[in-house]
Amino acid sequence: MVSENQNDVEAGELSDAVENEGVQADGSNRPSKVERLEAEGDIAADYLEELLDIADLDGDLDMDVEGDRASVSIVGADLSMLVGANGEVLEALQELTRLAVYRETGERSRLMLDISGYRATKRQELVELAARLIAQVKETGQKVSLDPMSSFERKVVHDAVTAAGMVSESEGVEPRRRVVILPS
Repeated sequence: MVSENQNDVEAGELSDAVENEGVQADGSNRPSKVERLEAEGDIAADYLEELLDIADLDGDLDMDVEGDRASVSIVGADLSMLVGANGEVLEALQELTRLAVYRETGERSRLMLDISGYRATKRQELVELAARLIAQVKETGQKVSLDPMSSFERKVVHDAVTAAGMVSESEGVEPRRRVVILPS
């Protein structure tokens, strides 16, 4: 038979366990960064699932946390209409999805959306372009200005330039903002 004191101790331990669930090293009850990013991905996936249902499109969703941002990918038979010319529809859907996350969390999201591997393919193309232009800048000693790009595209190029030990900057105003690769 269990005494009342044992019941009180067990109940107190359970209460402590419940209270400490989600407690971080700093003592706060705020979820960890990874948990927050996973929650963003879940919210985004729910939003995008509803959108696919409304548009009567078939697509599978994959959620992940990449670095310091949530990532959601949609793959399916023919989703090119969700990518649009030069990824313009994809960019708009990403912003709408970020707004849906903001509405739920009250915090700005840096969520990355990819559809049918468009961003992955574009990233590879941009890394290759950056490598050619970096070689050109090294050879000629002259700066090179690229065509206007989205913020995603500019970041990929800036990262490639930095990885090559060189310097780049963005100039211009949206939607005509471009990357300039500078000689060392």
